[in-house]
Amino acid sequence: MKMKLFFVAAMLCASVTAFAQETFTVRVNEPEHAKMVVTPAVPEDGVVPAGTVFNVKITDIEPGWAFDSGYYLMMGGAVRWPVYQEVMVPEFDVTVTGNIMGLGASIMEAERLEGYTVIQDIEYAHPGVKSLKYDAYIPDGAKNLPGIVIIHGGGWQSNTEDIMRGLARELVKDGKYVVFSIDYRWLGNSDGDDTLNTMTDLIDDCYGAVLHIQKHAKEYGLDRRKIAVTGDSAGGHLSSILADAVERVGKKGFVPTYMPKGMWLCRARHWLKGIKAAAPSYGVFDAKSLSTFVQNLSEDEIKAVVPMENVPDVRKRAVPQFLTLGTLDRTVGREPMEEYVQLLKDKGQYVEYYLIDGASHAFFDWKPDQRTKDTFAQYGVPYAQKMEEFFDKVFYKK
Repeated sequence: MKMKLFFVAAMLCASVTAFAQETFTVRVNEPEHAKMVVTPAVPEDGVVPAGTVFNVKITDIEPGWAFDSGYYLMMGGAVRWPVYQEVMVPEFDVTVTGNIMGLGASIMEAERLEGYTVIQDIEYAHPGVKSLKYDAYIPDGAKNLPGIVIIHGGGWQSNTEDIMRGLARELVKDGKYVVFSIDYRWLGNSDGDDTLNTMTDLIDDCYGAVLHIQKHAKEYGLDRRKIAVTGDSAGGHLSSILADAVERVGKKGFVPTYMPKGMWLCRARHWLKGIKAAAPSYGVFDAKSLSTFVQNLSEDEIKAVVPMENVPDVRKRAVPQFLTLGTLDRTVGREPMEEYVQLLKDKGQYVEYYLIDGASHAFFDWKPDQRTKDTFAQYGVPYAQKMEEFFDKVFYKK
């Protein structure tokens, strides 16, 4: 009898839990300088059935302002961990599978979009579950311009190219560079791939993105022989290894995820020597700092992915570098960062290094929240300008 009562109680509990999971709460953040129409309308109490599909449309944007992105943050329910999603088009659908803590849109000054065209979501490879893509920021009238390739951070297993759009806008606005912001596979099975992605795979992706960009250089108004790479945090590591380890492409290291049709690896390596400069922002450069993320690699493979093991002597290949680190950065250590700077100097490479008073980690990121925008305005904008001036020394020598 007790067992039967226990079973009934358990069934009732499960039914209550299932019923509780049939509804979720949606909170809408109304944007400034525009209207957001959500269809069907969100009830006053915000409670909706699971599986509800909302169409979100940004309309009536005020003069002088422009659409930046739509966004939502979903938590609980079928979502195992918080999911933050941005959408780069002004009309999109959202399926409710958890509590939506914020559904909204970011509106920005229209002048930020003047003087260039953005082509979004250009696929360069599809090696796993996720399509690998990049966005191209092309100055009006671009012809044979140098290019800057931006690689996003996120611990090698989060974020996309969208988070670097603020930096891309700053670097393209003067019309001197074609700018590309690239995505890559995430480490491990974070993408949902059955086979674990290694650090080598991620580097293969980034080299593949550069080759795809070079292959289509004429379409973008780009000189494929003049490429700079930059990135922040994990992207700082990836951009530095791309610049330092070109000689490993095709031997003892890397096979680009994308290769132009009929191209041999030796030819790909020659093209990739078009990477003439790097600006790895608050990155990771030493074996100790990378150790947690390379445990599934052999000793030789680990050596291949560590920037400090691959810095070329300037007599073999010059690769000037621009580095930044905030004094309040608690993610990247100052000592290993400055060891990398010193190693570059010891190899004869030209280096500019800025220790930025008061800055924390990820100040080159761009997100809709005002705090991130303010941080970018305070630190990202002025140091993007310094970065551009550094690249000018490489590509616009008088």
